[in-house]
Amino acid sequence: MGAHPDPLRTGEIDVNADTSLGFTHFIAQSDAVGKTLLVLLLAMSVLSWIIIALKGLTLALRKRRSDAFLNLFWNARSLDEVAHEIATHGARDPFSHLASHAMHAQSHHARYGAAKLAEAGTASDFVTRTIKKVLDEENTRLENGLTVLATVGATAPFVGLFGTVWGVYHALVAIGMSGAGTLDKVAGPVGEALIMTGLGLAVAIPAVVGYNWFTRANRVIVSRLDAFAYELHTFVSMGQPLSGSAGPAGANVKPMPARPAAA
Repeated sequence: MGAHPDPLRTGEIDVNADTSLGFTHFIAQSDAVGKTLLVLLLAMSVLSWIIIALKGLTLALRKRRSDAFLNLFWNARSLDEVAHEIATHGARDPFSHLASHAMHAQSHHARYGAAKLAEAGTASDFVTRTIKKVLDEENTRLENGLTVLATVGATAPFVGLFGTVWGVYHALVAIGMSGAGTLDKVAGPVGEALIMTGLGLAVAIPAVVGYNWFTRANRVIVSRLDAFAYELHTFVSMGQPLSGSAGPAGANVKPMPARPAAA
């Protein structure tokens, strides 16, 4: 009788032995609590990635449109030209939105005066209140979705940790029921625990990075908006630029005539 070849020597490995303790095995043997935590982590991950993708696209588009409008604004010959551009293409970025409302507020107050409590005071006061209101609206719009990212980044590790504790509990139960802590008894629950820990970190890290990135980008936009609002108020309410002002980043600015834009 011929000798049977040794699988270890011939390189033939039992595939079932390698895959029996794979990821699907750990998920299949987990109970309702483990599956619920897994679904929760997956939902948090999908939601955070959707927000990161949408806000990243919006941020890039907002920056491109803002740069284009600011270039047009600082090189315009009058506020009427700026108003015509906004009326033609619409206010598609925070800066054009702010300029549109400020010019409309000045024109409205000049035409109708202070007919309501909201319009009380001088034209300069009314324009100032309008600019502050628009700045608050833009700041709120910029922060949309950041609360979700912060919540996911703060809670996902603890959700994973709860799954870890639950897996360790199952391992201890298996040891108690068998009377021996052999590998085949605790491999499943311990593997489940480690997987939940890893998933919690994998969900939290992108959310935290995205939150910090967008917070920084929003801070830069708000800072530029504040500086632009100061110049815009002077143009709209006084009809002239600040003394010696050269616009953003030292750009050469053409002085605008002392006349408000038409409504």
